[in-house]
Amino acid sequence: MVDKDMNAVKPGTVGRLAVRGPTGCRYLADQRQTSYVSDGWNLTGDAYIQDEEGRFHFAARADDMIVSAGYNIAGPEVEAALLSHADVGECAVIGVPDIERGQIVTAYVVLKAGVDRDAACVKKLQDHVKAVIAPYKYPRAVKFVDALPKTQTGKIQRFKLRQQSQP
Repeated sequence: MVDKDMNAVKPGTVGRLAVRGPTGCRYLADQRQTSYVSDGWNLTGDAYIQDEEGRFHFAARADDMIVSAGYNIAGPEVEAALLSHADVGECAVIGVPDIERGQIVTAYVVLKAGVDRDAACVKKLQDHVKAVIAPYKYPRAVKFVDALPKTQTGKIQRFKLRQQSQP
């Protein structure tokens, strides 16, 4: 587990998974080589947390990590909290650039039929997330959508949400 500068991180801290072994990941003649291999370490593109017993727990894909006001927030964790609310049918969470915080947690939410898309619903969802996971991880922006962009196999295309949120 390492930070962006390849320094080891302490247990309980989200870090990038770096592995080394007799076989490695190589993207010959490919620009990805510069970001996926560093000093003989293969960077998997995944973020993990190591617990006090030494076990590793998946947090998110590294590109799904949101850094807001210095906190590392795993988008999938916020999504799981939102999905546990009875009014939420589907959701996707991304980090959106913010001058003050670096990024803010932004949730795109498909509500179940009959639920009003209003400020009261936004507050209800934000309060729910604060009660389910660490309060600083709540989505500061909630956008209601009719559908999420998906691949033909049903995987959410977060990159399209990121493109929509660019200034």
